[in-house]
Amino acid sequence: MAKITAELSAGTLVTISNGRHNWRADEPPEAKGTDTAPNPYELLLGSLAACTCITLSLYCRHKGIPLKSVTTTYEHSRIHADDCADCDESTKGFLDHVSGSVRIAGEFDEAQRKRLAEVAVRCPVHKTLAAGIHFADDVSFT
Repeated sequence: MAKITAELSAGTLVTISNGRHNWRADEPPEAKGTDTAPNPYELLLGSLAACTCITLSLYCRHKGIPLKSVTTTYEHSRIHADDCADCDESTKGFLDHVSGSVRIAGEFDEAQRKRLAEVAVRCPVHKTLAAGIHFADDVSFT
């Protein structure tokens, strides 16, 4: 189980820790931040991108498939549901949309290419985001 702690430092600057590593998040000036670190959506996309790269690397290592490199790019936007060709008719208003590009370099046969394409969209973070998340929040005051 992953556990993260975040604490507001000043303005919109947040210090984040998992107990072993520390990093930061901030907002850009147009959101009244100081832009000294990635914003929360960039961190979310970074998690997805890293997970995709790691999953492909581990899969190739496990199967003995020589992998030269993996490069991922993800973009987040809010789109109107009417503009979403892949959405069902019950979707109304705006929704979060993530588009991704995964580039895998190496010498692969057709079966390996097919399998790597499947693995690329099945990393744990991708599966979690695609399935939706149930929240159990506790808000308290000190």
